[in-house]
Amino acid sequence: MRFGTIGDRLVLIEDGRALDVEKASDGRFAAEVNVTLARFGEFAAWAESADWSAAVPFTEAELGAPSPRPRQVFAVALNYRPHAAEAGFEAPESPLLFTKFPSCVTGPVTEVTLPPGKPDWEIEVVAVIGAGGHRIAREDAWGAVAGLTVGQDLSERVVQAAGKPAQFSLGKSFPGFGPTGPAAVTPDEFPDREDIGFECTLDGEVVQYGRTSEMIFPVDDLIARISAVCPLLPGDLIFTGTPAGVGNRRQPPRYLQPGEVLVSRVDGIGEIRQTFV
Repeated sequence: MRFGTIGDRLVLIEDGRALDVEKASDGRFAAEVNVTLARFGEFAAWAESADWSAAVPFTEAELGAPSPRPRQVFAVALNYRPHAAEAGFEAPESPLLFTKFPSCVTGPVTEVTLPPGKPDWEIEVVAVIGAGGHRIAREDAWGAVAGLTVGQDLSERVVQAAGKPAQFSLGKSFPGFGPTGPAAVTPDEFPDREDIGFECTLDGEVVQYGRTSEMIFPVDDLIARISAVCPLLPGDLIFTGTPAGVGNRRQPPRYLQPGEVLVSRVDGIGEIRQTFV
């Protein structure tokens, strides 16, 4: 199943068509993503036999974030060994977590106003939480995932590094700095949910690529560790980390510039596209 939002309403997506969930279910499920994801098992079962007769074509520009109002947005630093190495750190022994504030979350095709400083890119596979839970066992953790989507953990490095301790969350939460989409795809849709390829290009040049099998802490491990402390809520997002190739670790460093276009792709999900002004 693929789901997303159009006009801030939950839709199922298939073959270029969108089905409004609230209308197609005669009100059984809500248009509000978080409300329906709280009943994810029931919703997924209904979606398998949903009547698609009322589905309509859509354009990518109409799509919003698959989870537009997450109450919690977790992000993982240094979750790929090559990225840890390029940043000059040892691979961590436990996940290094920070947050992106929910106000930065946007849809898949956006125009982002660059703040002053050193804005950078970080492609990430993002887990969208379904019903959620507290102290979820690792063996049950994939059951807490409603879907996987494409994300960019856009980061302004001057603010991020300012102060002791550094201001990670602020530097990663400027308006538009959390684009996601184009849809969330349920884990059962992937040939191997533990090994998904991805890459991003900047003005056509490949700047990052990797596979989720290279994570130090895989999705199920992250969910178990995070939920051991924080109850996960329907619609929450987990940005699972970025591989090597970010701009501030290049020689010489390279940062996002007005007029550039960043395209981020994940196998089996699709792509998001950010134009910078």
